Amino acid sequence: MKKNVLISGGSGFIGSHLTGLLIAKGYSVSILSRSEKQNKGDIFYYKWDVANQTIDENAVLNADYIIHLAGENIAEKRWTAKRKAAIIDSREKSTQLLYSVLKKNNKKLDAFISASAVGIYGAVNGEEICSENTPYANDFLGYTCQKWEGALDFIENLNIRTVKIRTGLVLGKNDGFLKKLIPLFKFRLGSALGSGKQYMPWIHVDDLCNIYLQAVSNPNMEGPYNAAISDNTTNTIFSKTLARILGYSIWLPNVPAFVLKLVMGEMAVIVLTGRRVSSDKIEQTGFQFQFKNLEEALRNCLTK
Repeated sequence: MKKNVLISGGSGFIGSHLTGLLIAKGYSVSILSRSEKQNKGDIFYYKWDVANQTIDENAVLNADYIIHLAGENIAEKRWTAKRKAAIIDSREKSTQLLYSVLKKNNKKLDAFISASAVGIYGAVNGEEICSENTPYANDFLGYTCQKWEGALDFIENLNIRTVKIRTGLVLGKNDGFLKKLIPLFKFRLGSALGSGKQYMPWIHVDDLCNIYLQAVSNPNMEGPYNAAISDNTTNTIFSKTLARILGYSIWLPNVPAFVLKLVMGEMAVIVLTGRRVSSDKIEQTGFQFQFKNLEEALRNCLTK
């Protein structure tokens, strides 16, 4: 009988890629959805409503693994107080809802695997290479990720193997981080942002999905893992590489930091800051990245 993986956020950019990979590897997949959907093949849909704390409990009861990707897009809207609360609540309360079903039914999973982000190390520029032991930062990004991961501790206390995937900027075809950049760069209007010296820890979506797959299949994986390439990619390097692949050299000056702050408000720290992270821990599990070279990863993403 096929093992079943329940995915929250399964219809999104990462979730849809991951669903295809899991099915190809012989798993069945269940997806938590806010609306009614028809099952198809090895994909089963269950309804949930995080705001009202309701869920079809069969989704959890039928699962062998849960991969928890759901959460408000941190870069979608300006960070008003209301928006910040929604970002944190979407992560914390969705985890609490899943925990409540697990605890109520004394349900034992093979593993609970959750998304997190390298933002846990904060909106900081610097040369330090952050490992999974680096303390979380005392800013909004760090606090959000700490609350996100902290909600998982309750699940770990149920004696369920718990894995936290701290993700960098995800590169993929026609979606994710690149979707907003490509139109500007294709019209030769792309440029570096702010100083351009801020680091950009990135990962190809195929590698990220394979990390999730390994977290499912490897019973020794537990705790936090950085999911980002350990290179020295800065915003300037990233921008110049993307422009070169599209056939030109950047001619525009860097977008000034104050302009980005006027347009984006406090949220500008997402693009104006960035830390280096270590991928040693995930590689020590035997995981091998398919894409470790930025230009190769970008070329793959831009190939139709």
